[in-house]
Amino acid sequence: MATMRHTFETEQWLPYPLEGVFAFFANPVNLPPLMPAWQDARIEEAALKSPGAAPPSPSGVQYSSPAAGAGTTMILSFRAIPKVPIRLNWHARITEFAWNDHFCDEQDRGPFAYWKHCHRVSSELRDGVGGTLIRDELEYAFPGGPIGDIANALGGRAQIESIFKYRQEQAYKLMPKFLQMTGR
Repeated sequence: MATMRHTFETEQWLPYPLEGVFAFFANPVNLPPLMPAWQDARIEEAALKSPGAAPPSPSGVQYSSPAAGAGTTMILSFRAIPKVPIRLNWHARITEFAWNDHFCDEQDRGPFAYWKHCHRVSSELRDGVGGTLIRDELEYAFPGGPIGDIANALGGRAQIESIFKYRQEQAYKLMPKFLQMTGR
């Protein structure tokens, strides 16, 4: 059965330097706190591939934080449904990585029939304040062919939208502490 791929895109602007925002999202340790608490997300296994040193920052501030370069693999476990104790494993791989520009992760095994998520960052001035625009581009498909497409229409897409909204709220809250801890 052919499964239709769906797309979802969202943007968030943060009043923080591009290099710090990118370092935050490229560090896999920051993924579980970006996911809703009811999912109880955990990194079960990670094999980081170094993306090499970050290029010099125009501001002179360098962020010392691990980053998941291309080839990194990770197993994340989480609850798919609130209050249901069953955990799902999600095997993901970083397929693209360009410092301070973008990285993409793809599902190797997990709850979706297809998943590719690209995180793109760019510097953007808003009301005279320098900051970073984060653009999330997601292409996904639920399993089950036409049944998966119905699941998407009946609530799957709404759940994805909700999870990304939570992610944005958490990024806004967590970013200042991360930058303070890792900037040098």
